[in-house]
Amino acid sequence: MRSPSQTFSYPYPHPAVTTDVVVFTVRNNRLAILLVKRANMPFAGSWALPGGFLDIDEDLDACAARELEEETGIAGLYLEQLYTFGATHRDPRERVISVTYYALVPQDALTAPRAASDASDVDWFDFDALPPLAFDHAAIVQMAHRRLVAKLDYSTIAFGFMPKTFTLSELQCVYETLLNQPLDKRNFRKRILAQDLIEETGRQRRNGKHRPAREYRARFAKRVEIIK
Repeated sequence: MRSPSQTFSYPYPHPAVTTDVVVFTVRNNRLAILLVKRANMPFAGSWALPGGFLDIDEDLDACAARELEEETGIAGLYLEQLYTFGATHRDPRERVISVTYYALVPQDALTAPRAASDASDVDWFDFDALPPLAFDHAAIVQMAHRRLVAKLDYSTIAFGFMPKTFTLSELQCVYETLLNQPLDKRNFRKRILAQDLIEETGRQRRNGKHRPAREYRARFAKRVEIIK
């Protein structure tokens, strides 16, 4: 009988594991994604998603949060696991499996990201004008966008882009930006109010020469709720 302290020899090679994060926000009524410019090979000088290798004693969620902060200076975001990408030759260095995440940055929390770690630069790019991306990161971005749009219909995910207080017009603008299509104002307001997802603050806001609009806040501002 083997002693628990005996060393086992495994005949199978172990692939490396990374985490990559798709960070979304809405800037100037356009959906945007945070990218880093790689400082090291492979794909040095190319734009990519924030991410990196999992430490041997590290939790996946912790790795995603750590790599995001190390490469961009952004911390404290809501991260949701997206999908696992494991094509055989997705990384020219070795067999690498990536557990991917996506995150949302509220409009009132936008700060200038700062490049660090193995990123030489970091910046926001409009979703419909992304540069060529390293590895299979273009496919990761597309899947994250599909997930984001799909969850609009059955969750409170859109509120992740909103400031602490907002008007119904501002909320509708975010939905229209994500869906890339206009929505009927009356139907949108009727549906949102019927779902009891927001509450009035008791204040009003005037934008330009328009009549004052009621101000709202999300009932579930700190988490994404399933509503269907």
